[in-house]
Amino acid sequence: MSDKSSGMKSAYEAALERLEREGIERPREEAFSEATKQAIAEARRVTESKLAELEILHRDKLQKLADYAQRDEQEEYYRRERERITAEGEAKVAQLRGGG
Repeated sequence: MSDKSSGMKSAYEAALERLEREGIERPREEAFSEATKQAIAEARRVTESKLAELEILHRDKLQKLADYAQRDEQEEYYRRERERITAEGEAKVAQLRGGG
């Protein structure tokens, strides 16, 4: 990066300088390969489709349940499954990014 100490700086450059003054490491500048970007996008699509399927099945199940206790159980199951699917998706993206 060129030294622009005498001229105007972009907001990005100013933010990077503030980070350096505070002793915070600069963000990584290397880009992901096209294959990695596609794999991350695919992992996100899979997660979104699983969540959509879960929601459709959940709504269908709720329509068929009249008992409040069963509805509460179904809501709790839905909440746990959403968290599980979301966590799995995030873990897959982190793995693809090389963070875990």
